[in-house]
Formats: sequence, C-alpha cells, structure tokens
Amino acid sequence: MLTYLTGESLAQRIEVACPDAVKGWKRSDLWIAPESVLDVSKYLSTAPGMKFDLLNSISAVDYIDHFEIVYHLTSTSENLSIVFKAKVYGRDNPALPSVISIWQGADFQEREIWDLMGVTFQGHPNLKRIMLWDGYEGHPLRRDYLEPPR
Repeated sequence: MLTYLTGESLAQRIEVACPDAVKGWKRSDLWIAPESVLDVSKYLSTAPGMKFDLLNSISAVDYIDHFEIVYHLTSTSENLSIVFKAKVYGRDNPALPSVISIWQGADFQEREIWDLMGVTFQGHPNLKRIMLWDGYEGHPLRRDYLEPPR
C-alpha cells in the first residue's frame, strides 16, 4: 500500500533543497513555481528517502486566468506517492521546463498537453503534435478555443 505524503511535509523537504520553489500546499497537494519544476523534479527523483522514479501522469487544467499542470509521482522503492502542481499564467505563450530528462514517460504526456492546451515544455526534444495533424490551428481543449472557420 502506498503512503501519500502531505503537501506540508513535502514542502518542508523541498524548501531545504530548492529555496523559493514552494508557493503553497493544501492537504496532499503542493504548488511550486513553474520555473522550479525541473529543479524540484531532479530533487524528488534523487533525494534519499524519496527517490520518485515513476511519473504516473502529467495533466493540465485551464482555469481561464491560468493553466495548472499536475504531476502525479510514485516512489517504487520507498512506497510513496505525491502530487505537485504548477500554475502557469498567460495565454499567449504559457511555458514551463520539460521533465523528460528525468522521467522518459513525460514524452507523450507533455506533447499531448502542448497539442491540446498549448502549454510549451521548454527543453523537450520533440515537442510536436501527437493527436492532431501538423498545420492544425489552435489548441482545442482550451476554454477560449473556437473552431476555425471551414
């Protein structure tokens, strides 16, 4: 059975390794600064007593004024599970660092989020459409998306 770390206990650990990365927590969730995603991910994947080696999923939610990118991680060696999130503001070019260098499983998930929501993952080696065809205009899961005229 997995143990879920609370947002507060996770925040305390991350604050030591990545100062100013933590933006808040609530129950089992933790919010970090978007620019700190890569540093926090590196820490979580290598920290003694944690070693989060499995990226279960990355998803995105459009809240109109910001996008929230949600990471679900598991440590198979420590039997732990966590959720951390990053809020990305701006609709013109929302971006945050890619975590593909840490978890290869991020490849398709980051591409899908870029394709359908328009959030760019900086440093991704192959950020191209995965669901829609090249040349498709827009990102159809955005709340402000309007189908292009035919």
